Amino acid sequence: MFWRIFYQFIVIPAGWILFHVLALFDRKAARGIRGRKGLLARLEKQVALLKPAGKRVWFHSSSMGEFEQAKPIIDELKKRHPDLEVIVTFFSPSGYEHSQTYKSTSIISYIPFDSSRNARRFIELIRPSAAVMIRYDVWPNHLWALRRAGVPTFIANATLRSNTTRRLPLLKQFHRAMYDSIDYILAVSAEDKSTFESFRLTHPVVEVIGDTRYDQVWLRSAQSRARQVLEPKILEGKNVLVIGSSWEGDEDVLLPACLKLFRDHPEFLVILVPHEPSLETLERIEYGLNGEVPSIRFSNLTQYRNEKLILIDVVGVLMTLYRYASVAYVGGSFGSGVHNVLEPAAYGIPILFGPAHENSQEAVELVREGAAFVGRDQNDFYAHLRALLQDGRRRSEAGGKALALVCRNTGATERFLSYMEKVL
Repeated sequence: MFWRIFYQFIVIPAGWILFHVLALFDRKAARGIRGRKGLLARLEKQVALLKPAGKRVWFHSSSMGEFEQAKPIIDELKKRHPDLEVIVTFFSPSGYEHSQTYKSTSIISYIPFDSSRNARRFIELIRPSAAVMIRYDVWPNHLWALRRAGVPTFIANATLRSNTTRRLPLLKQFHRAMYDSIDYILAVSAEDKSTFESFRLTHPVVEVIGDTRYDQVWLRSAQSRARQVLEPKILEGKNVLVIGSSWEGDEDVLLPACLKLFRDHPEFLVILVPHEPSLETLERIEYGLNGEVPSIRFSNLTQYRNEKLILIDVVGVLMTLYRYASVAYVGGSFGSGVHNVLEPAAYGIPILFGPAHENSQEAVELVREGAAFVGRDQNDFYAHLRALLQDGRRRSEAGGKALALVCRNTGATERFLSYMEKVL
């Protein structure tokens, strides 16, 4: 009771004020506030269109990356229960805005700001048969409203580092009260399970099921193999490096290494996919090449004349492009943290990234397995790329280890559903 009162009267008002102050300077936060205006009234109209007696499952994700982990669960649930109504919410505008074309849901919405009143009204409106939080984005008032309503609640792909600040004095007591409102905490690894158990929880079932990201990336790679986004003649006789989801920090280190390799390896082709392919980003990259290597944008490929660098100026093709790669570089690792390394791993190719990769458990595992290689400067990347391009056997062995890691970690979706089916 103490922690609930503290959260309601201290944390929530402070959070509301900070969120609105942030929106004055951050366009993403401002979009989140605008998107929540009239949310519950809008939701009431959407719920009125659902089948009144049907079963409903609510899935909540922080953003698009977490929602990708929910998709294999949702898709399999819809196969087994075609009449099931799926309600999906996001905290982040990017997740909400980029999920609108997903067909397996009945309602896609923002999650309301986590006041007690909003949470209670939200649960009254959607009346879920079960609720699934993906990975880590859990909101206390919504959890407590679910518990009062008797709704079985899950965390899928639950993960918590052993050095989390949530285990600090006072914070640990608060999070214990929150996690004890959940029925099933289904963790990614034994280490995650141990961290959750360190809170001395009394209510939830805490078990290891693995990570549904492996299932999702395996399905997406199978679908992507059927797509053709590059003409075979472009790739003929080429060793291809796909640079995926890169930022300026990645490009500043990697492109000088590539320029050296172009001189030594005439069959070397680079496909560069910026994380944000804005006109400003594309022009910056082209200017930085300084005419040292011929380049062409993806949208102009009908005029391809054996350019050495293809600059991708569209979105939604990265997963398919990895299928053409001899080697992949995954961006973000010279900034806040490496992006999705499982996507290239599912194609069985060796992977490169920079030093900021410990945010990704699978990146650490790929390095440990000898399937991925870390570079800290342009000399490191030149050496790694040169070795992999010249030694087909080494390249094949590293790629095989990447694929093996993905294959042996699939199956989390089925294990998760073995728990969910009990309540449905």
